[in-house]
Amino acid sequence: MNSLTTHDLRPAQAPNRLLDSLPGTDPELAARLQRRLALVEERLLECTRGDSTGPAATATSHLIGAGGKRLRPLLALLGAEFGDPEAGGVVDAAVITELVHVASLHHDDVMDSAPTRHGVPSVNARWGNTMAVLTGDLLLARIAKLAAGLGQGAVQLYADTAGRLVRGQLRELSSPPGPEGQPEHHFSVIADKSGSLISASVRLGALQAGAPTEVEQALGVFGEHLGSAFQISDDLLDITSERTESGKQPGTDLAMGVPTLPVILALTDTDPGGAELRDLLEHADLSEEPARTRALALLRTSPALDRTRAVLATHIHRAHAALTPLPPLPARHTLTTLTTALLGRTS
Repeated sequence: MNSLTTHDLRPAQAPNRLLDSLPGTDPELAARLQRRLALVEERLLECTRGDSTGPAATATSHLIGAGGKRLRPLLALLGAEFGDPEAGGVVDAAVITELVHVASLHHDDVMDSAPTRHGVPSVNARWGNTMAVLTGDLLLARIAKLAAGLGQGAVQLYADTAGRLVRGQLRELSSPPGPEGQPEHHFSVIADKSGSLISASVRLGALQAGAPTEVEQALGVFGEHLGSAFQISDDLLDITSERTESGKQPGTDLAMGVPTLPVILALTDTDPGGAELRDLLEHADLSEEPARTRALALLRTSPALDRTRAVLATHIHRAHAALTPLPPLPARHTLTTLTTALLGRTS
């Protein structure tokens, strides 16, 4: 294991801010989760550096060192609460979920030519596209090795999730025949790109902790809806916020031509009052600030925004419903609270 500097240890010692922000979390559960999240943080640094040296070691650990909410490891640890949370492999299960996320960011940022991630230069911006792709692939190889150590169930779940992530990315590159098919197309993309990994995260924790199969399956359904809800809330934040949680300026997705749900629903609106907005979205150069500012102003008063919020509320309701049959443990309350927080995030 590589030696860790004081700077490297700081994230592991600091309480997880996402967990701290959730009201009503059982104190004993919170203490256990914070302790195990610290172990996850240290293990992430070990796994991302591995036996690499020089720029490769720095590039693979770059985004881990930048921090983040660690939502996926938190979900894995919460899933483990429905079995034996201290079981062997639970921490590595949580580590896998974050590494899959980070590896996908290496590749996504190359495809999007993204200059920053988590408030720091992206891997591709700092070391180039070739290094970003290769270190993303290196992380995927390390994930496979970790999963193999957890058993066949973990390997199968990782393989299925990786396949869905790629399928979602490929779907995003294609378009349905007409605007009327855009919403369903978008839902299928976010289910694969966002829902799959969130679902796998909470399932993998439950699996490694020996939770009953029916509990793991219910948590998987919960995660699918939570993942889609998170992406839809991000779509809303790109329109409604002054500055998003990721540090992006509002309208960043508009400027890059990323098809978010409010934009897609605005384009399917046939009301004459939405004609100017549709014209801007279809024909204007939204990388130019005047056009983008006007489009944002129109989107903020568009019926598409309320329609998007209604879709978000549906996913949150379905996520809550999936939790209903589970044992009334403190972890179930925390999962419910986490999901409810999405509504406040975008109101």
